[in-house]
This record gives sequence, C-alpha cells and structure tokens, in this order.
Amino acid sequence: MAEQNKIHKAGFVNIIGNPNVGKSTLMNALVGERLSIVTAKAQTTRHRVMGIVNGDDYQIVYSDTPGIIRPNYKLQESMMDFVETAIGDADIILYVTDVVESSTKNMEYIEKMNRIDIPVLIVLNKIDLSNQAALEELYTKWQALVPKAEIFPLSAKEKFNIDSLFNRILALIPANPAWYDKETLTDRNLRFFASEILREKILLNYEKEIPYCSEVVIENFKEKENVFHIEAVINVLRDSQKGIIIGNQGASLKRTGMMARKDMEAFFEKKVFLQIFVKVNPDWRDDKRKLKQFGYIPE
Repeated sequence: MAEQNKIHKAGFVNIIGNPNVGKSTLMNALVGERLSIVTAKAQTTRHRVMGIVNGDDYQIVYSDTPGIIRPNYKLQESMMDFVETAIGDADIILYVTDVVESSTKNMEYIEKMNRIDIPVLIVLNKIDLSNQAALEELYTKWQALVPKAEIFPLSAKEKFNIDSLFNRILALIPANPAWYDKETLTDRNLRFFASEILREKILLNYEKEIPYCSEVVIENFKEKENVFHIEAVINVLRDSQKGIIIGNQGASLKRTGMMARKDMEAFFEKKVFLQIFVKVNPDWRDDKRKLKQFGYIPE
C-alpha cells in the first residue's frame, strides 16, 4: 500500500548560460550519457537537446541549449529562440557560469533569472581551475546578482559535486506523472546523433570560420546486415570552404570521416559504413527554408 501511495515526480530542468562555460559537459554528467557534443569552440551546441533520467518514482528531463550570444544571422536567431523557449517551459533553470567569465556578462539574462517565478540554481563550474579565496568572492557576487538563486560550485568535467546538484533538483521538481516512456533516454533519433558526431569532428579538425559555416545533413540512414549505412552531406557557404573541408587529395575529409565513424560505432554499438559528401549551399545560415529543413525552425 505504501508503494501505491508513493508520489511520482517529473519535471523539466533546462540548462542555459554563455558559450564555453560547460553546459554540455554538465548535461552529459547529469544524464550519465554523452548526448551533447563537447569542444573548446564557442557555439558547439546549436540545437536544444533533451536527456532524460528515470527512477522508480521520478523522471527528470534535462535540456542542453546553445550558448547565449547576440545573433548576427538567422541561424543564430533560431539558436537564441531555443534558449527563450527553454526559459519559458522550465520547472527549474540551471544557469551555468564558470570561474573564468565575468559575472556581469549578459546582464539581460541575469535580470530574467530574477524575474522568473521558478527555482533558479546557479552552477559555478570549473572550480578545479580556481582557489578557495577566489571561489568565495565569486560566490558572494552571484548571491548579490541573483538573491533568490541557490548556488552550486562544481566541476562537471571532474564530476565533482554533481550528486549535490542532482539531489537538490530531485527535491525541487514537482509531483507529476512521467512525461516520457521510462525507457526513453532522449527526444532525438539516431540520425541526429550521427549528424552531431560528424559536426563535432568538423569543429575539432578545422579552424577559423569553417565550423561555423558548415552544417551536416544525414541524407540516408539504413541498417543492413547489422551495419549502419550512413550518407552524410556537409553543407558549406563557398567553394573555397569546400576545398578546405576536403583537403589535399581528400586527406582532411578522410581523417574527419574516420574519427566520426569510430565515435558513431561506439555510440551506436554497431559497425558503421559512412560516406561523406561536401556541397556548397550559399547563404544557408540566412535562408529560412533551409533552416527549417535543417531543423532549426519548427514546421
């Protein structure tokens, strides 16, 4: 009878913050799976990605979001729309900062944290890069900036103090039935993760504007004889970028493809046959039709 009367909790915990503060690393640590790609470059995350953690009497739906920026083109406007939506539909906001960035960066969003009528947990990430005195000073600054918030110093990369944050989230989420099937880990399909894995390798292997001018589209994704056959297209803005992506005698593209295939096989736990093509798609970042096709604007 006691089990029947046990309250089930479920809620949406949305992660926002500036670029490069460790939002995706935190999301992966909380979920216990590598769902969001992670690199040292800004704007690594372009989409809103959900990761779902289930227990017998709870379900926590985390959302990783793009880093907060001032948009320069329609792609970035769509990325910021994901952030605004995340603020609007959250039960709890995790505002992630770190020990390096200025506490007054993007005051507009700090003011939003003070206005919203839901719990706000401020995560001071990367404390392994700081010292006790500096951390205490930063803690005090954030207490003054967002008095209603609870502050959690931690290191997402080292998984230090993650349990304390998780326990507080669990205490704060409301009583609700599960929003998703208890076997569900994410709202994204395998095609999406294939495209993100390849895009991560582009971020890692190419410099300057190339990663920011590239978009990966999975044209075909089929399973044959226990092997995933994947055809991917890397869209770029100009012919010169296509040449850089391919490299001398195809060497750069080959290296990128090998790295992506290896990670796809680890993620899917199956063999992968990967073919990659490069296509010039001028102005795709400012083309609403293309952005809708690529999943940045809802149908």
